[in-house]
Formats: sequence, C-alpha cells, structure tokens
Amino acid sequence: MRRVILILKIVVAVLVASFLYYTLPRHDIARITGTEVIRQDLSSWNRLFHAGADAGNVRSDTRDLRLVNAQRLTPWFFGLFTAGEQTIVYRNEDTGWEWPPYFKFDSADVQARAQDLTSTADAPRWAVITRYGLRSRMLSIYPNIIAVRPIADERPAVQRLTPPDIRIIPWFNIFFFIAMALLWGFLRAAWRGLLRGTKDEDEDTPQPRGFFARLFRR
Repeated sequence: MRRVILILKIVVAVLVASFLYYTLPRHDIARITGTEVIRQDLSSWNRLFHAGADAGNVRSDTRDLRLVNAQRLTPWFFGLFTAGEQTIVYRNEDTGWEWPPYFKFDSADVQARAQDLTSTADAPRWAVITRYGLRSRMLSIYPNIIAVRPIADERPAVQRLTPPDIRIIPWFNIFFFIAMALLWGFLRAAWRGLLRGTKDEDEDTPQPRGFFARLFRR
C-alpha cells in the first residue's frame, strides 16, 4: 500500500509540475526577425494548447493565427541564465476571460509592437518577451506572447551585435511558489491538527489511517 501511495504522489507531483511549467509566465531575451499571420486548422489535440478566438470573434476550429518569429537566447536553469541563440516561433492570441487567467485582450497591439521591433542580424534590436506555454514542432504548438518590450541598449553600435548581458528575475514565480509553500504548510498543519483533535477525543478507540491521512502524513 505504501508503494501505491508513493507512486500516486509522484504522478500527482509530475502532473502539477507540468501544469505549472506550461501555465506560469517566463521571460525570453530575443531578437524579433519577423511577424506573419497564417491560417490554422486546429485538431482535437492541439486545440488544447491554443487560446480561444480573439475577444469579440466567433470561436472556430479554423482561424487566423498571429505568429512572431525570433532568435532567442536559449534559457536554462528556470531562465536565470542564457546560452547561445535558438530559433523560436511564438503565437499571439488573446486569453480573454479563459484559462490561463492573463486577461489578455490586446493581441493586435502586441503584434504591432513586435513588428516595430523587427530587426536583422546586422543591426539587432533585443527585446524581453513575456510568454507562457511551450513549443512543439510535431504538434504545431507555440508559446503564447503576453507582452513584449524593447531592451534599452546604450552600448556602442559595434557592441550591439552581441546580445545584451542582462538577467530577468522571475519575481512573480518566486512569490507564487512562496505563497504555495505557505498554503501547503497551513493545510498540512490544519490536517494534522484535525487528526490530533479526533484522536484526543477518543484515545481508547484506534484511529484508522485512511487514504487521505496517508497522503498527508510525514
């Protein structure tokens, strides 16, 4: 029984971690190389990884999809460090009132800002792209841009050919995980207090350690 509960804990932990990895915002340092609009036919599978239609439009399995092409610095260790350049394609869709709750209604404005920041390798302009999601070439899945802003680069023109040496601290994610840890600790303490109180009420009766009790025990 203990092995079953351990396996169940591992499965739940993997699912929660995958969900948070897809949903939480991340930041890319990238050079936008172009923008385009394609006609996308959504299948029953990749529809799960696309937001709904833009605010005010009718939901459809076939619709125009805004894309932003870029060369980004390959992130590693949760985006705190970067390596060499990597080709990436983003989508630019409204999230509206749906999940995830970014309440994004300005995809047209984001596309305009991305077009304005388009540059070449000979005269690069670097930007910080806030996004969520992941890229899968096999399933035609793209990360969704939430915001884009230019990086103020005051270096001489010759030095601007190389990426700027900046580091984006994911403050939202840091505070989110701190809040989740505090909430988990509170729930564990409340659950253990409830079990202890029940045990004190009837010390002569052995307390069954049920399924949920095993999940929350030390």
